Amino acid sequence: MGKRDNRVAYINPIAAARARGPVQNSGPTIQDYLSRPRPTWEELKEQLEKKKKGSRALADFEDKMNERWRKELAKNREKLLGGSDKDKERERKATERDKEEKKEKKEKKRKEKKKSSRHSSSSSSSSSSSDSSSSSSSESEDEDDKKSVKKKRKKKKSSVRRASDGSEAESDVERKKKKIKEEDKDKDEKSRRRKRKAERSHRESSSESSADSAEEELAEAKKRKRGSEEKEKITDKSKKKGKKKHKKHGRKKKKKAASQSDSELD
Repeated sequence: MGKRDNRVAYINPIAAARARGPVQNSGPTIQDYLSRPRPTWEELKEQLEKKKKGSRALADFEDKMNERWRKELAKNREKLLGGSDKDKERERKATERDKEEKKEKKEKKRKEKKKSSRHSSSSSSSSSSSDSSSSSSSESEDEDDKKSVKKKRKKKKSSVRRASDGSEAESDVERKKKKIKEEDKDKDEKSRRRKRKAERSHRESSSESSADSAEEELAEAKKRKRGSEEKEKITDKSKKKGKKKHKKHGRKKKKKAASQSDSELD
């Protein structure tokens, strides 16, 4: 039986590509990109000028819009400010009209009184009495007007004084509250400082006491060690003495036995 032939034909890819020939280009090559048409310096300048003109037109348009908005804002401000001024002018005119009407009424009353005094000129006494009464009535009216004006002024002053007194009282109350708060804060800080000092002193005393107790314990331990060492030494000495006595007693027994054996032999 022979071996199976598993060999495959090898083809050189470079040689195969050359045999196929040139490949059709599906798009632009690098050479086409490099040899593309480019604008000259003059054309580039023209393009930049066009861009600048476009930006200038936009800036002009924005300036016009800003001017319009400014004009509208100025008109609105004039309207608002004019409205407030008109209201003030109306109030002034109304007050002036009231004053004029009061003056006209007073003048009419005086004229009527004068006419009545002229018609009632039957006697000098009656005329004199009417004149005195008209003058007195006019004076009384003037005095009443003055009194009313004074009362109004007094009321205004009293209201202003009350407002100022109220504001002063409120300010005094606020000051007192602030002082009380500051005093409370100072007291709290002092109490905290005292607590901290007490804690520190307690810690220091406890540390000192712990150090003293540790020293005492060390001293006691040393004393105990010394006592135990002394006891061990005493026990060792007693043991050594007992051993020596035992040795001496054994020697004596041996000597006695030896003497007895010698005597027997003799």
